[in-house]
Amino acid sequence: MLKVVVLISGGGSNLLALLKASANPLYGIRIVAVGADKPAPGLEHAELFDVDTFVVEPGRFSTREAWAEKLLSNVQHFEPDLVVLAGFMRILPANFVDALAPKLINTHPSLLPKYPGAHAVADALAAGESETGVTIHYVDNGVDTGKPIVQQRVAIEPGDDETKLHERIKVVERDLLVQTVGKIADGSLQLIH
Repeated sequence: MLKVVVLISGGGSNLLALLKASANPLYGIRIVAVGADKPAPGLEHAELFDVDTFVVEPGRFSTREAWAEKLLSNVQHFEPDLVVLAGFMRILPANFVDALAPKLINTHPSLLPKYPGAHAVADALAAGESETGVTIHYVDNGVDTGKPIVQQRVAIEPGDDETKLHERIKVVERDLLVQTVGKIADGSLQLIH
């Protein structure tokens, strides 16, 4: 049984997809904790599934590295086999990344390396792209620069605005994340840099 910690910053739709999948014992994962960088609404999903939660707010620390050390100690307390950033909207300092890599993965709403950062959907639309997609990638010390593990394309349709496109991307992202974590759990996908 793969032990997973999920980190979020918002509503937790990817988290909820993982929690629902993990309710099936054949899926092979157990979410042992959910952490956030603020009192995120998605933490309620974890509580509904009786999963431990923790919040480590960066503003309570004098440096990003001190915040990351506290976040890391919270994560490591649960001895996870995998840490999933699922809408976690903070850049993690090297002390956090280096302690967990390569068992630290992230979801991103573009076909990396195109359109890294927080505005990937808007950037793809502004560039006039005909498609974008979802990337699940290793976290490294850059911003969305880690090696892609898996990608899936999403067409940009006429009349798409940022909200419509992002909602379609989220559906693909949830499914791809559940599939990918399931493959890590069953051993058909090995996490190596």
